[in-house]
Amino acid sequence: MILTSSKVDGWAQLITVLLIFVAVLAITAYTTKYIAKVQRQTGMSGNLEVLETIRISATKYIQLVRIGDTYVAMAVCKDTVTKLCEIPKEQLKETTPGELNGFSFKEMLNAVMHKETKE
Repeated sequence: MILTSSKVDGWAQLITVLLIFVAVLAITAYTTKYIAKVQRQTGMSGNLEVLETIRISATKYIQLVRIGDTYVAMAVCKDTVTKLCEIPKEQLKETTPGELNGFSFKEMLNAVMHKETKE
């Protein structure tokens, strides 16, 4: 097989485009991680933390917020925020990150994967 200059030029262009694409992806990933790091540092005061949020309608949420050592349930609507009640720390259930309704993400993924292989 003899490679002509047009075939070599085509392969060179393909490799160049792929290298540029990979470079753009790497720059995007680095920039995203950097912005996330900056936002995490500026948003954390140590005194305020939203622990959980649950949607009750399209524009209404109930949030569990830690303010200092006090835990407060708040209703967050489109235009208002209302304190519902304070909750003693002893009444709160501890959950680990990544758990949803008592199931970890890994358990849910395994259940879905096994279900798909049975079908």
